Amino acid sequence: MRIVIAGAGEVGSHLAKLLSTEEQDITLVDEDAAKLSVLDANYNLMTVVGNPTSFSALRESGVPQADLFIAVTPYESTNIVSCSIAKTLGAQTTVARIDSYDYMNPDNLKYVNHMGVDRVIYPEYLAAQEIITSLNRSWARHWFELHGGQIILAGVKLREGAPIAGMQLKDFAFTNRHFHVSAIKRDHETIIPRGDDRMQPGDILYFTTTRDHVSDLIELTGKTERRMRRVLIMGGSKIAIRLVNMASDRFRFKIIEDNLDICHLLPQKCPDCEIIHGDARDTDVLADAGIADMDAFIALTPNSEANILTCLTAKEMGVKKTVAEVENIQFISQAEGLNIGTVINKKLLATSTIFQLLLDTDSSTSKCLALADAEVAELEVRPGSKITQAPVKDLKLSRDMTLAGLIREEAGMLITGNTTIRPGDRVLVFCLAGALHKVEKLFS
Repeated sequence: MRIVIAGAGEVGSHLAKLLSTEEQDITLVDEDAAKLSVLDANYNLMTVVGNPTSFSALRESGVPQADLFIAVTPYESTNIVSCSIAKTLGAQTTVARIDSYDYMNPDNLKYVNHMGVDRVIYPEYLAAQEIITSLNRSWARHWFELHGGQIILAGVKLREGAPIAGMQLKDFAFTNRHFHVSAIKRDHETIIPRGDDRMQPGDILYFTTTRDHVSDLIELTGKTERRMRRVLIMGGSKIAIRLVNMASDRFRFKIIEDNLDICHLLPQKCPDCEIIHGDARDTDVLADAGIADMDAFIALTPNSEANILTCLTAKEMGVKKTVAEVENIQFISQAEGLNIGTVINKKLLATSTIFQLLLDTDSSTSKCLALADAEVAELEVRPGSKITQAPVKDLKLSRDMTLAGLIREEAGMLITGNTTIRPGDRVLVFCLAGALHKVEKLFS
């Protein structure tokens, strides 16, 4: 697939790096030659120095022949204009990063589509959705559903003393046929496990199961399900504002913000939320804000280190569930190894949405979950595809992927070695970073 990315900022650079490992034809366009030179020297991609709204720069980057054009500059208007030009030049599908929820209103979105923007990505909205999911499923690190919850993938940190701690996967599979361990995150590395691997305390285990057996999973991993109601947020960011507006009917929010000017603006944007002026890194401020009575603490400042450390402080002060925005990808593994619960990263969330566009499925009903070093995708099986030609045990799948579950005739089921995939099935695939192109070949 030929892909042109406009914008070599954090999101654009991260996307380009990941997609260049997926055997895609990538061209990155930006006005900053220094940013491009670093990427050009270290990754398998092409670069073009130029303005993303320039017809000549877009032509030079190969937009007229592009299957996918992605505009992720820091400027919303630039992204929309560049998508409009790219569509006019011949790009098949265009995607624009936006910074305002106003563009997601269906009445407004149709005008944006008419301008040549096929899809919009609002990372702050995606982050707010992810946080709401983590509050609703407080015992899980990650939560991914297919077909209204018929198949569920849950990432859970295994506790010391849990019934399955120390058990080999082959023994677990024999005694618990309603679960499939799709992956294990251990010591900063994600692995696709085999039958002789053991589940160790501290592992983040990715279980695939059906809706009827989720409660059993909580018990097996030594977790407790708690209802979240009172939530304290550190930082009055766009994510915080979107979160409060999306979920104030389900949770009681307080926001601590150290910038007085932002504090004055927040009551207009979050009318149902209590605003506190102060620095949440100060334990006295947290105590005065009622941290002892909170069910959850969410750190959403631009500073990843501050978010991680303050979540650890909140845990020490008795909060059961914490969520940290960690935008430095190199910190994610360290953060997940600490006792802070869920980690949110806007770049990975944006990547998830774009990866789904690369997969030949109905992207309006399916989604992709991008982790720091792995991807989870839902794919629809086409007639004649390689994946249908033999039972799973005879397909000789590479060791960097696993087929976890599927939806067939509106019902969810786990996949075993004896399962034969059929055309029309929607399959949940877990693969390590760089293996998505192998998955595409199986399903094409």
